[in-house]
Amino acid sequence: MEFLSQLLPFVFLIAIMYFVIIRPQQQQAKKHSQMLTLLTKGDKVVTNGGLIVEIKKVEENFFTVKFNNDVEGRLVKDAVMRKFEDEA
Repeated sequence: MEFLSQLLPFVFLIAIMYFVIIRPQQQQAKKHSQMLTLLTKGDKVVTNGGLIVEIKKVEENFFTVKFNNDVEGRLVKDAVMRKFEDEA
């Protein structure tokens, strides 16, 4: 019985850590993955480097993106931070 009373605070601590830290991170990763699968040609995204680019072609692991009128490149899907929403 004494062992159980000593172990109980650790169980509560682990449960709190799970619900405060681990679970929200898992949910955020799931939302990000879902957002990546829903991106299509013409969508604008913000990269981890802060660039706003337009998707020209969707590939399995990459996006072909347009930086400005005459510059295109390939972007790894993991480098996309979020979809860009015009504030105008």
